[in-house]
Amino acid sequence: MLRIGLFLATNFAIVLLISIVFQLLGIEGILAANGVDLNLDALLIMSALIGFGGSIISLLVSKWSAKRSMGVHVIENPVSGTERWLVETVRRQASQAGIGMPEVGIFDSSTPNAFATGANKNSALVAVSSGLLQQMNRDEVEAVLGHEVSHVANGDMITLTLIQGVVNTFVVFFSRILGHFIDRVLLKNERGYGMGYYIGSFVGQIVFSLLANIIVAWFSRQREFRADAGGADLAGRRKMIDALRRLQSAHSPQPLPNEFAAFGISGGGLKELFSTHPPLEVRIEALQSGR
Repeated sequence: MLRIGLFLATNFAIVLLISIVFQLLGIEGILAANGVDLNLDALLIMSALIGFGGSIISLLVSKWSAKRSMGVHVIENPVSGTERWLVETVRRQASQAGIGMPEVGIFDSSTPNAFATGANKNSALVAVSSGLLQQMNRDEVEAVLGHEVSHVANGDMITLTLIQGVVNTFVVFFSRILGHFIDRVLLKNERGYGMGYYIGSFVGQIVFSLLANIIVAWFSRQREFRADAGGADLAGRRKMIDALRRLQSAHSPQPLPNEFAAFGISGGGLKELFSTHPPLEVRIEALQSGR
């Protein structure tokens, strides 16, 4: 709750600051002079509701969505030695990390991967792929589980959801401002919403979303270093390094869906700026140097 309160307070402060800056620059006056009766304070509030609404709903349904989209088999009654070992390892690590026992599951994928999700650190889901269990030994799997449990203990799902909500707020806000500016100030449309507004808002949404994704991806990469360090504490530094090296040797790892990519174990991305994970060699170097 403290984390949520701090982020909401920060977002409110940023909204207030932008409102003041816009008034000092006379943006509202420029728009009004061109026939745009736009209340920037009301637009900021609407943008925040839209920006945070989608992110929070996504977080609340994240476990349900993961189970359906990834085909996760939740281990309720272990039927094999591997399933029993998985559940007991997560139970031990969760106790060490000071969180409630997560649900533990397996999803069908030939490539080694894992993820954690959930709206509450005491009611999360940790899932590993069948490929990970086949291609890694138990020490390496233990490290991967420690990495995911650390994501949960660090509150990364909530943190990144709130960050996404903040940037979404400003994507909506600035894209609407751009649409109004193009429609009324540049194209001199005098009534209603013209094509300039819709095209400007649409283009602004795309451009600002790309910039927002860079910000969110940067935060995600920093959380990966923390989760690696947490995995090293829970399972052992050597095991964590060995697990990352094993991932390096995997050929063409299959990425997780976008909504779960930030909480996976495997690295990579099309471009470094948009990647939710640092390069594996950088993560290994950070662990070796004790950072």
